[in-house]
Amino acid sequence: MRAKGYRILARTYVVRGGEIDIIARRGSAVAFVEVKARPSIEDALIAVTPAKQRRMSIAARHWLTSNQWAMRCTQRGDLIAVAPWRVPRHLVGAIELRLD
Repeated sequence: MRAKGYRILARTYVVRGGEIDIIARRGSAVAFVEVKARPSIEDALIAVTPAKQRRMSIAARHWLTSNQWAMRCTQRGDLIAVAPWRVPRHLVGAIELRLD
């Protein structure tokens, strides 16, 4: 993500009931990122379940309460899909987060 111009704000952010692998910022956007490593890119893409989306949303809401400046930014849920012998895929906005 750094190579794409993102500034990493947190890694493995864990709170009761939720977790986010990476929190990063680029410009006026804050990305809450899930990293999934699977045998194929396609398997990684379908590995984010509704339960995982809820856990990410819980952690993102908690992080936002501690970082009020980010409320002025665009917030989104991204996915980085990793598979052996493949270039990782960064899917912007691939995860629906409930931040209200």
